[in-house]
Amino acid sequence: MRVRIRHQLSYSYEHPVLLGPHRICLQPRPLGFQALRSHNLRFNPEPCHRFSLLCASGDQIEKVRFVGNTDRLDVIAESEVITTEPPLLHLCLEDQPPQLPYRIGELNSDLNSHLQGWLPNGQHDPLAIALAQDALIGSDNHCLRFLQQLIEIIQERVSYTQRNHGPAWSAGRTLRERVGSCRDLAVVMIECCRCIGLPARFVSGYHFAIPKPDRYDLHAWAEVYLPGAGWRGFDPSGQGAIDERYVPLVSSSKPELTAAINGSFSGPANTQSELNWSIEATELETSPTNAVELGQRS
Repeated sequence: MRVRIRHQLSYSYEHPVLLGPHRICLQPRPLGFQALRSHNLRFNPEPCHRFSLLCASGDQIEKVRFVGNTDRLDVIAESEVITTEPPLLHLCLEDQPPQLPYRIGELNSDLNSHLQGWLPNGQHDPLAIALAQDALIGSDNHCLRFLQQLIEIIQERVSYTQRNHGPAWSAGRTLRERVGSCRDLAVVMIECCRCIGLPARFVSGYHFAIPKPDRYDLHAWAEVYLPGAGWRGFDPSGQGAIDERYVPLVSSSKPELTAAINGSFSGPANTQSELNWSIEATELETSPTNAVELGQRS
């Protein structure tokens, strides 16, 4: 899939405010199963200083600083991306599929942060542990059957709902309330995978589903590290294993580090702010040359 994306976020403030430093995560991932053909990030007002950096996950983010007062902030990201279908998992793992629970000591130590629990003491949520044990039953400890059953159980026990504001809920809260947004269901899946030894991380990006929805929004899903196949995406609020219609922006072991925009402002007491956003996507034809280039980069 070749797609042109325009994502605009507009903040308006009740009174003029002083904008603090902002962290921007709106550049599509330029590696793996997608190639970034172009990316342009514009601001109003213009920042006095901006720089790019590679975060811990290897994704590129932008940091900006402002001077002076303003009553609005506009951020416009325009990108063109080419994606391709990931190789079939059962072919990647047919020689030696991981058996579960996976022995943590056999993993690269760089993955340790993607195995930690979500509770304040670093332990795993008991409700997530119980759900993971239910998913193991009947899977014959096979990782792909476990992941399939895990997603089916999450979708049976938790009703999906849209929730555009607030941080991702803990796995325990989502399982107790039996309702959650895409980011809440992603956290449940991540916690369940981690407690049986599979590293997992949170991903923010776009899903350009068919049929086209009335309005696009940011989407969230999980990536699981499968020894022999690497990081692979799974959407517990959707179809399961992701395809070429998903466009990752940024990933992290912690959901709060994947926010599209993270920043602050200072002004008169009790100043109110309002956010409006729009995401436009235009699907383009993919030439054979582009397909070959993408395969070489993957």
